Amino acid sequence: MEQITNQIILRGSLLSLPRFSHENHGKKFYRFTLEVPRLSGASDLLPIVAEEKLVEALDPDGGEMIRVEGQVRSHNVRSNGIRHLLIFVFAQVICAEDGEPINDCILEGPLCREPVYRRTPLGREICDVMLAVPRQFRRADYLPCILWGRTAQEGSGFHTRDVVRICGRLQSRNYTKMTEEGPQERTAYEISALSAVFPETEL
Repeated sequence: MEQITNQIILRGSLLSLPRFSHENHGKKFYRFTLEVPRLSGASDLLPIVAEEKLVEALDPDGGEMIRVEGQVRSHNVRSNGIRHLLIFVFAQVICAEDGEPINDCILEGPLCREPVYRRTPLGREICDVMLAVPRQFRRADYLPCILWGRTAQEGSGFHTRDVVRICGRLQSRNYTKMTEEGPQERTAYEISALSAVFPETEL
């Protein structure tokens, strides 16, 4: 059985109707936002990209919520000479169904930079890692991940090119960035890890 290296399963509410995004190799793709509540009461607002045929086949009679299965992808864009890393979910299955919110993600790949371990002002341990998850045609998705607590301690001992398997959820986070035009509100997307292990040590 082939090992899963990039999989995400979501169930949430449609926050915005699908709108045309782009065309690639003669196929049209649409983008929409899925709202996935957390246990804390907050919600993650996640960008979904799906091929036209998946959007057209969506039957709203299946339930009030939308289930999306696919992969977490990244795309580099240039704006005013500055590179930005866009994170989104590339949908492979979409259906309407009822049920509790789901936000489950599995990623595996080498680290493409050294981990950054730090503590919050309240003393909470955090470790930032960047995973290069392989894709077909020698491509890779560069995905930022956050490790917490004991997992952060363990992650601080990882090194560039170590292959790590991360299980967690994709989260959205709003922040303020200071620019030449003044403060701008922006949204970052990252994987909040529940576990991070070397694949050969996984039980």
